[in-house]
Formats: sequence, structure tokens, C-alpha cells
Amino acid sequence: MMKIYYDDNVDAIYIKLVPGKRQVTTRVVDDDIALNLDAKKRLVGIEVLDASKRLDLKYLLPQAEVLEKVE
Repeated sequence: MMKIYYDDNVDAIYIKLVPGKRQVTTRVVDDDIALNLDAKKRLVGIEVLDASKRLDLKYLLPQAEVLEKVE
């Protein structure tokens, strides 16, 4: 089940495509997008920095778990 996490402290979204913890290799697509691949090279997660500039958050945030601010 896909999970979406949003950290508004850094304006980043992480889309977790596969449940559970696993060892991943990160492939950087550009300065703001990284893909996490498992040992079999399957896509398990996507990280997007500057998310509000790159994505239309009104569709993603209702499904996202907003990470609590640490003050």
C-alpha cells in the first residue's frame, strides 16, 4: 500500500511504494528528485524536494501523513 509523507519544515514529499523497511540504493534524478531502489532494482520510494514548487500538493496532501514539526 502506497504511503505519502510530507515534511513542511523542508517542503519535501516521500512517496513510499512498498511497505516495510528494506535496504535501498538511492538514484538521484536531479537536484530535487531521488528514487529508492531495492536489491532487485525495484522502485520502492520517491523523494521530492521543493515539493510545493514541483507538485500540485492539493491532490497529494489530503492523503499524506504530515510529519510533525520539531521545535
